[in-house]
Amino acid sequence: MKRSEDRILTTHVGSLPRPPALIALMRRTESGQTVDEADVVAQVHAAVHHIVRKQVSLGIDVIDDGEMSKPGFVNYVNDRLTGFEPASAGARPQWSGSREIESFPEFYAWFERQMGQETTGRMRMACTGPLRYQGHAALERDIANLKQAMEGLDVTEAFMPSISPATVAAFQTNEYYKTDEEFLFAIADAMHEEYASIVNAGILLQVDDPRLMTHYVRNPNMSIEECRAWAAIRVEALNHALRGLPVDRIRHHTCYGINMGPRVHDLELKNIVDLILRINAGAYSFEAANPRHEHEWEVWQHVKLPDGKILIPGVVTQSSFLVEHPELVAQRLVRFADVVGRENVIAGTDCGFATFATSEETHPSVTWAKLEALSQGAALASRRLWPQRSAGRAA
Repeated sequence: MKRSEDRILTTHVGSLPRPPALIALMRRTESGQTVDEADVVAQVHAAVHHIVRKQVSLGIDVIDDGEMSKPGFVNYVNDRLTGFEPASAGARPQWSGSREIESFPEFYAWFERQMGQETTGRMRMACTGPLRYQGHAALERDIANLKQAMEGLDVTEAFMPSISPATVAAFQTNEYYKTDEEFLFAIADAMHEEYASIVNAGILLQVDDPRLMTHYVRNPNMSIEECRAWAAIRVEALNHALRGLPVDRIRHHTCYGINMGPRVHDLELKNIVDLILRINAGAYSFEAANPRHEHEWEVWQHVKLPDGKILIPGVVTQSSFLVEHPELVAQRLVRFADVVGRENVIAGTDCGFATFATSEETHPSVTWAKLEALSQGAALASRRLWPQRSAGRAA
């Protein structure tokens, strides 16, 4: 993948706000209503062309399709893998049973009332048969849409997000395989097909792996060491899914999920960074812009980044509506560059801005302002990190 050879490159995590008409269609689908499939295909095609141009206009170098075709960053696989059907448990609130809800029950009860979300949740699926990949047509359409949208535009590189085995296994339930580990590796085998197809199409693969971090906060009875043992098996499964693929075409993203509520129990980067670096990826994307994790740039003063690897720290966050000042973005990037080398840093975001298509977590106007601040901050950092180049341009 491209490196920041003469300036800090910019990218983001993946999901971006969908157009209102597409959101309306996805809501109808989510509620079980009949929709015109041809209309969905046409609207997704148009949305991808729009979002690619939007990213370029905002100064993003490494772009994607905004995940326009996906109802969510994880539940899109419900249709791409065989063996799933709606679970008897049905929907569940996103953060139910977590350390945060235990610590702030009054806040979350108030927040759900304010948002009208007392009964909302994401539908769980149950694995009731053998898992196989069947999403070839949908994936080919996504790849074609992205490539067509980039034609004639000045795009440095493109990536496509795909969900990790650990996150699928945690989001769905297993009613077929003998053990959870067998279920996990069956998912890994199936997702290998999607991973390989993205890489073989000449697009960077980004593996979205939030569960690697959030498992700790979602399981209050587990210690850090128990979560590390759990995570080590998930890293092994992910590497199994990535087998045979070129490491330098793979980005790994982990984060703490979309949560506008108080967060005091996040697993600290220092407690899992060694396991993250075992993942066979060329670049690592992680949260570094919100007030719970900005200080963790210091971790890289004590952990050696392996040769040839790249960091994609979040320098703007989705977890606040405040728009970061470009100067702050530049300071964050320079800190990372001073520790691991300027060529090993790409400016990124903490997480996606619309991880579930119909949730509208962040207003589009805020998203665009944040991505513009990211680009402006990267330009400021580049002038400081490549002063001779800047002086040459001025002359």
